[in-house]
Amino acid sequence: MNTVPPLDLSLQYKTIQDEVSACVQAVLASGRYIGGSTVEAFEQDFGEYIGVRETIACNSGTDALFLALRALNIGPGDEVITTPFTFIATAEMISAVGATPVFVDIDATTFNLDIEQIPNAVTEKTKAIIPVHLFGQPMDMTRLMAVAKSHDLVVIEDCAQATGATWQGQKVGSIGDIGCFSFFPTKNLGACGDGGAVTTQDPALAKAMRIIKEHGQSTRYRSDTIGINSRLDALQAAILRIKLRYLDTWNQQRHTLAKRYHQLLYPLSEIITPQDITFGESVWNQYTIRVQTEHREAGGAGGAGGAGGAGGAGEYYPLPSLKRRDYLRNYLQEQGIGSMIYYPIPLHQQPVYQNLGYQAHQLPIVERVCQEVLSLPLFPELSPEQQDQVITAIKEGLTQIPQL
Repeated sequence: MNTVPPLDLSLQYKTIQDEVSACVQAVLASGRYIGGSTVEAFEQDFGEYIGVRETIACNSGTDALFLALRALNIGPGDEVITTPFTFIATAEMISAVGATPVFVDIDATTFNLDIEQIPNAVTEKTKAIIPVHLFGQPMDMTRLMAVAKSHDLVVIEDCAQATGATWQGQKVGSIGDIGCFSFFPTKNLGACGDGGAVTTQDPALAKAMRIIKEHGQSTRYRSDTIGINSRLDALQAAILRIKLRYLDTWNQQRHTLAKRYHQLLYPLSEIITPQDITFGESVWNQYTIRVQTEHREAGGAGGAGGAGGAGGAGEYYPLPSLKRRDYLRNYLQEQGIGSMIYYPIPLHQQPVYQNLGYQAHQLPIVERVCQEVLSLPLFPELSPEQQDQVITAIKEGLTQIPQL
């Protein structure tokens, strides 16, 4: 039986192996491994790609969020509105600077923040909003920026999973006050280790972030503030420069695969496929379906043009969604199909955030979505035959789920 992994990074490497080997050898021969012209060249290339004046490379997407929050002077006593449906680093860095994350429920069709609910979460302590362009799907930045402006809030875009995604023709990371990117290997633009970057149109913010990431030093051995050590090394920068040249092609391949998944899975009444938005372009870091709790008419929710709400009206399946999702995942695994659950626990229900006082069912959409989501294999090198294997296994698996 042929297996299909959720991701295979070795296949991408094989397509650019000669270029990567040459650039690594060049960096090693240069004797300059931290900072220097290679890192500066990547910052220049990446800034031009995103469409910003300033790019600051750093050690990770997590550090990028920290640098952004610190540069904006967000700290103890402040509140930052964000999503409960993301990797914990988004909220973690809010806490790390001494501020408090305020979680707002999500839109079930996009998995992103429900913009309609943001104004109700604003208080006199609110200083910023951190939208996450989750799974590569851009937020409605037009509406979000309007809400932020009306409440005098800054916007930090978490673009960790969305390098290359656009909203109304503008790349994410160039719309808010600061954009934060991750180059973790599983990202669309991934290094061969850790890496990240912050982007901004504001030279003053860029200067502040450069100081903070270098131990708070404005000049060598003169520290004006408490900083951290967050540097992208030259080897990673060199590899990322090569990969950046291929990113649009890889993202288009992801789009083609996502479109095919949608065409073949959307008719299945037992699942909801992700929505393909109208005014933005996703880069499909993940293709995440929802295994439904309720019956619906085939194609009646989710996907392009579908409502895809929290579940809609319908007759409940005998098995709760969590067990249905897990049953399907186990079946796929038995068939050699890898899958992932992003994310099993919403952030407001994480043990570390129990002190914030969120009650059960206070954020009902994300609580339900976390029981339903399943991310399918998706990477540029996924073959049509492998995708057919995934789709066939899903169709078979859905028929195997016990009805009692």
